[in-house]
Amino acid sequence: MDAPVLYALILPTSFIMFICTYLLAYFIIFRNWGPKNRAEASSSFMSLTHGTPAVILAIRSLVHTQTSQAFASPNSTLHHRVLEFSMAYFLMDLLHYIIFFPTDILFILHHLATLYVLITCRYMVHHGAYGILMLLILAEVTSPCQNIWSIARFRKAEVPAAARLYEFLSPPFLAYYSVVRGVLGPLFAFKMGAFYLSKEGKDLVPGWAWISWMIVTVTAILVSILWVSNHWKGWLRKRSLAQKKLG
Repeated sequence: MDAPVLYALILPTSFIMFICTYLLAYFIIFRNWGPKNRAEASSSFMSLTHGTPAVILAIRSLVHTQTSQAFASPNSTLHHRVLEFSMAYFLMDLLHYIIFFPTDILFILHHLATLYVLITCRYMVHHGAYGILMLLILAEVTSPCQNIWSIARFRKAEVPAAARLYEFLSPPFLAYYSVVRGVLGPLFAFKMGAFYLSKEGKDLVPGWAWISWMIVTVTAILVSILWVSNHWKGWLRKRSLAQKKLG
């Protein structure tokens, strides 16, 4: 099979890869875990195989694309490969939530909204991947630490080593996540919104597209800030209780 055909099959081949990764985690790596933790850990393991590769591929596509790095610049073939790779992951993780956690509406809506942005950028607008991929980098650069932290959290009640790892990772991970999602993300979203409001890309990215992308982006940032704030509160509350016991 020649290279152009392989490139055309990024979405289905990546989807199959993520299915296999999930099944490997579910039936082999975490086979002895309880049903709920087993499914959640499998999702986190699959996320590990998406996050860092997505960041590397996105950076590579931005560096090697010979276009101006404007928010309305045309998408390249490299951009499309990364968009499809991430589409495959979110489709598979959406399937995971629908099967195991159908009442987790927030995550289901998050995945549907993310897929909407990726699909419209890739298949309908054909411009604007620069901004979308930069947001993808900011979203996934925390993936390794976050997923290891999450897997440890699932088992901290049963496994002392997992509890120790969870406690060790919590402060640096929450601080790292807070900076990326609470500072860098909003700054980049502001820059992206300012560009589109200036109407510099009005002939390339239609209003319905960039407005909906910004709504999804701002909503995701606010939810991320709320999520990390709640975890900070939980961590500080637990620390305070531990200090009181020692006192």
